[in-house]
Amino acid sequence: MLRVVPRPERDETINAGVLLWCGGRSWLGARVHLDENRLLALDPGAEVTGVRAALRAAEELCRGGAAAGQAAAEDPGRRFRWLTAPRSTVVRPGPVHSGLTRDPEAELERLLRLTPPGEEPPEAG
Repeated sequence: MLRVVPRPERDETINAGVLLWCGGRSWLGARVHLDENRLLALDPGAEVTGVRAALRAAEELCRGGAAAGQAAAEDPGRRFRWLTAPRSTVVRPGPVHSGLTRDPEAELERLLRLTPPGEEPPEAG
């Protein structure tokens, strides 16, 4: 998971994305969804534009190519490990979990759409 921690001193987080690495296929992907209302409920002064930019950067790093900058030259596993390394920023990785899937793209979408009871799932896409 990618988590947003708008006020680190309070240690409150919201999930805002999913990273998935499939080593067997050398595949790395990310999907993000920022619930702006939840973010602003935790911190009315949160810099939404900056948070969105950080989440987009994670997606670009997963895709590789020119938008990923110098990291594009790295293999997907190395980019995944960089993205999941602990850091003290507003956008942080959650714990890494392992699993198996035949279709990493579909699994990524499924994981993003998982929501706590009573909440609306993000729109697909």
